[in-house]
Amino acid sequence: MGFGDLKSPAGLQVLNDYLADRSYIEGYVPSQADVAVFEAVSGPPPADLYHALRWYNHIKSYEKEKASFFSSLPGVKKALGKYGPANVEDTTGSGATDSKDDDDIDLFGSDDEEESEEAKRLREERLAQYESKKAKKPALVAKSSILLDVKPWDDETDMAKLEECVRSIQADGLVWGSSKLVPVGYGIKKLQIQCVVEDDKVGTDMLEERITAFEDYVQSMDVAAFNKI
Repeated sequence: MGFGDLKSPAGLQVLNDYLADRSYIEGYVPSQADVAVFEAVSGPPPADLYHALRWYNHIKSYEKEKASFFSSLPGVKKALGKYGPANVEDTTGSGATDSKDDDDIDLFGSDDEEESEEAKRLREERLAQYESKKAKKPALVAKSSILLDVKPWDDETDMAKLEECVRSIQADGLVWGSSKLVPVGYGIKKLQIQCVVEDDKVGTDMLEERITAFEDYVQSMDVAAFNKI
């Protein structure tokens, strides 16, 4: 279990894949798990690892809070190898709480530090502010841009009618975009059409089922391109 070496491209790729459908390392709120992994990353991940970069920037935005905020996060900071996918070998050698170097550069303070009444009051105020902001912040809607290839039966298929049938498919979270006819040979043209979908509401399986239901016009449907937005 673990992410491997988070200072290497391979380790960052594992982290990126792990965060593709997660907001935090564990659970649905920041925790000591995020602190442990954040401390193990040497800097911002590359821009193409956008899930890892999103998470890194989000956690880093609270860095200025340090002990007054992060020491209040739930959970107990464990060895780095205790987090992440189960099928990755832990190559870190020691966890975030076991490393002397980590102790020397602890960004967020220790749970064992004694707090004054003033520090406790500030921590509770900032935690309340954070929860309030989080409650007001709209949830991020994951979307994808999909390019579909819709093939007719032959060169006599009415392509205008075929496109009309495809665009007649309506669903919450589905928006049709531009389209064009692309020659495929022997006088046959396929319909290439763009759409944007909300990932939680519309999938390619649903689109294929609905489009190929127009069997008088449609022979098959393929996904030509799929990109997260």
